[in-house]
Amino acid sequence: MKSWRFFVPLGLFAVLCVFLFRGLFLDPHAVPSPLIDKAAPPFRLPDLAHADQVVSSDAMRGKVWLLNVWGSWCVTCREEHATLVELARRNVVPIVGLDWKDDHAAALDWLHRFGDPYLASAVDASGRVAIDFGVYGAPETFVIDRNGVIRHKVIGALTPEILEAEVLPLVRRLQQ
Repeated sequence: MKSWRFFVPLGLFAVLCVFLFRGLFLDPHAVPSPLIDKAAPPFRLPDLAHADQVVSSDAMRGKVWLLNVWGSWCVTCREEHATLVELARRNVVPIVGLDWKDDHAAALDWLHRFGDPYLASAVDASGRVAIDFGVYGAPETFVIDRNGVIRHKVIGALTPEILEAEVLPLVRRLQQ
């Protein structure tokens, strides 16, 4: 009669094992964003290089643009930075940086040493704007259309391969 008390915990453990095993084969970069095809959260933040100026999403209305979440403390941001610098050099699409929870001096030094691909870098010291965008961790890059709608999100480093296969074709379509 009391054998069911043994099988219930064993059954629950088996179900948990199945879910954990399935999770081993999921792509962590394939986290869907609930903001795709929705208006990008508005922001108005201080400019990293010019503290007396602001960077706002409203200033980008009418343009297709990228929002790149980064920080000087982020190792993966360093890996993607050369790709961003090259993209900025090509002048295909404006890139706005969102400097997330960073030390001001370290962020300025980072851009000075490695190049500044950004039209402007907004300082998100509190992390509130990143939360509004649903950022899981830096780096993340958002493609935003002329109407301020998020059309694509790249979680992790923006590589030349991702840029050429996903981001630039979408940017070109949105710019037409």
